[in-house]
Amino acid sequence: MIKLKGFEKGVNLGGWLSQGSLDISHLDSFIKEDDIRYIKEMGCDHLRLPVDFENIYDEKTKKDNPVGYKYIDLCIEWCQRYGLNVVLDLHKAPGYVFDDFEYSAGFFSNMYLTSLFLDIWDRLSKRYAKYSDMMMFEMLNEVTSFDVIDEWNDLALECIKVIRRNAPDVKILYGGVGYSSVKAVKYIPEPYDDNIVFNVHCYEPMAFSHQGAYWVEKMPLDFRMPYPVDEEKYRQIAKIVPSIEEGTLGSADNALKLLKNNFFDNLFKEAIECAEKYNVALYCGEYGVIDRADQESTLRWFKDINKTFKKFGIGRTVWSYKKMDFGIIDDHYSEIFEEIIKYL
Repeated sequence: MIKLKGFEKGVNLGGWLSQGSLDISHLDSFIKEDDIRYIKEMGCDHLRLPVDFENIYDEKTKKDNPVGYKYIDLCIEWCQRYGLNVVLDLHKAPGYVFDDFEYSAGFFSNMYLTSLFLDIWDRLSKRYAKYSDMMMFEMLNEVTSFDVIDEWNDLALECIKVIRRNAPDVKILYGGVGYSSVKAVKYIPEPYDDNIVFNVHCYEPMAFSHQGAYWVEKMPLDFRMPYPVDEEKYRQIAKIVPSIEEGTLGSADNALKLLKNNFFDNLFKEAIECAEKYNVALYCGEYGVIDRADQESTLRWFKDINKTFKKFGIGRTVWSYKKMDFGIIDDHYSEIFEEIIKYL
């Protein structure tokens, strides 16, 4: 499988230009140049920069929003200064975002919204094509439903063509449905060209990485679990948090087949085979553990997933650098921070 040079180990800057305040005071203070320097000192070679469209496009005037572009440009400048590469991720598009089903309903059948999505990528790719030696473009963060496989693949193809008119050699991240599930890579079509990269996100087992998360359906806020977990415990968990059986691991029986030994090798096996079939790189744009999990279990999880990443040459960016319930530089992780960054 092809190895992504320059995109092997990174962090997400969640909460800055995405899922954060649009106030200038927040944009000026949440991430600064010292943070980029520190990310380099952590041993990273790149970062993922999630961007919500409101920061770069004004729906009222139908023009670019210069405020967001100012901070993207600053981030690129800082990354160049400290020798980091960048994944530019459209985390929220007009009419589509991973965590609001009502807002996103009908996106793929709405020609106005899909045309606007393509227009935004036309603007982005024109502006940032010159950075193709240090940047990857991620078309859209986490298409959620397995019911829009064909619709997403059709739109993604149009998006790739738009980008290619402006940036013929930039690498483009292509994630599948199911929140960029490793089980959805098989639905991604044959790559358009040699600069397509298959993209996945991995938080499995979800009951562990999202324990106590208020946004997970039917998740008790006081729910806690260790990692790894034995069969009896997992079956109990499936009853407590039934929504986890709708995810990548599926039913308790299916999950337990994967969880026994070499969990992440088993989990990524199908995605790795798809990448090898088409001779493309495989990349994990998000992975991480919520700050409710106990530290020893968290460290075991990071060690295990890192072993698979390194074994198969999978580039990755951890979610997230700070805050967002997953921030690896936050107080919750302080006692194990030096160990964690060895296993990013």
